[in-house]
Amino acid sequence: MARELDCRGLTCPGPVMQVREILEKEHPATIVVSVDNEAAGENVSRFLEHHRYQVTVEQADDAIHVIGRYGEDGQCELMPPSQPKALSGDRKILVMVTTNRIGHGDDELGEALLRNFLETLPEMGPDLWRLILVNGGVKLAVRGSAAITALRRLADAGVSILVCGTCLNHFHLLDQKEVGETTNMLDIVTSLQLADSVLNV
Repeated sequence: MARELDCRGLTCPGPVMQVREILEKEHPATIVVSVDNEAAGENVSRFLEHHRYQVTVEQADDAIHVIGRYGEDGQCELMPPSQPKALSGDRKILVMVTTNRIGHGDDELGEALLRNFLETLPEMGPDLWRLILVNGGVKLAVRGSAAITALRRLADAGVSILVCGTCLNHFHLLDQKEVGETTNMLDIVTSLQLADSVLNV
């Protein structure tokens, strides 16, 4: 019998944390998680897939149902938190981008400065591990952004790019994301813990 979990109304990272607790305690062969927004659906889906569940998503009038089925034997194995690798550095430098411009005064100049900053980040070499885009920073990763090319170059070079799902949802940009992986606050906090150095922009 499927384990059902109603996570509607929970804010990030509530749904993922509820699912993690169920997986740790019950190891269900099948789990059905109900959420009320696409960002939560993506985060839960990715979490289940990381723990070797086959995931399907069903859209209903009042909820999004994420259905996870674990293999043939029905016993799930909780995997350790993922630690995406960057190029080949020994250190992990994390860059937290909280806005789509640098500084105050002239917005156009601020946007150009931030784009230049992203284009220059590869100079950090293999130690550059991850970018996290939150709040206005998520606007850099969506369709039409002048920073898309710079972000894609970083991603192609092996830099992990996480884009806050709650922020995308707030700005109604979830379906316009062009680069990076939609993420949740649990992943963000874990990344901050794993990083050797954090730069805030």
